Parts: sequence; structure tokens; C-alpha cells
Amino acid sequence: MQGISPEVMVHRLNVHPEGRPIKQKKGAFGTDRNRIIKEEVEKLLKINYIRLVQYPEWLANVALVPKSNGKWRMSMDFTDLNRARPKDSFPLPRIDAMIDSTSGCELMSFLDAFQGYNQIRLAPEDQEKPVSSQSKERTPT
Repeated sequence: MQGISPEVMVHRLNVHPEGRPIKQKKGAFGTDRNRIIKEEVEKLLKINYIRLVQYPEWLANVALVPKSNGKWRMSMDFTDLNRARPKDSFPLPRIDAMIDSTSGCELMSFLDAFQGYNQIRLAPEDQEKPVSSQSKERTPT
């Protein structure tokens, strides 16, 4: 996977030591949605974006979200993992303040890239925490 070199930066999942791993029960999908999930997992495995995990401690379900073009976007339900992490004390900026800050700008740029939001890799010790249970094998994201 391309992105920022792990020698420069990695993301760490700061999980409370007393937080116990939770394995979500595998979600039930129809045949069509199972096919979509399988194709997406195979695509991500092929490009080495994810890898197989034998005995994960955490398991999260896949969520399929309909896109405006009729296709599906696969995402993960990390509710349990997020609950086991400390709350972030840095509030997000207000949308109206962000919009106001662009007033008077002559040029704005918006980027869209394949899986572009995942340019920073997880630290090796955290890579098996965000794991999906949607295939016979276990696949971390």
C-alpha cells in the first residue's frame, strides 16, 4: 500500500488497558450483498491493503452503505473498539467557521483518491484490532 512511510509516522490505537476485546457476531446479508462484500475483500487483499488474521481478539462487522450511483460502499462498524478508546479532547472545528474561512479565496481544491483517507498505516501492535468477520478468514482493515 502506498502512503506515508511507517518510518515517518504510524497511527496508534490507544485502547484503555481495562478495555476488554469484543467480538461482534457476524452480520447477516443476502446473497447479493455477500457477493459485494466478497469482491471488495478480494480486491483489498489483492492490493495488499488488508491481510488475513488467524485468531483476532477484536471483531467488527461490515456495513454496506448505498452510494448515489447505485453501488455500495463497504465500511466497518468499529463502535466497540471506539468505546474502548479514551475520548479525544480536541473538538472538531465548527462547519460555519470553516466555510467563513474560505470567504475571499480565489482558488479552492478538493481531492478524491482511491482509499486516500488511509495514507497513515497502523502501528504493527495495533494492526489486528480493526478486524472484520465477514469472510471465512479474518481480515483486518
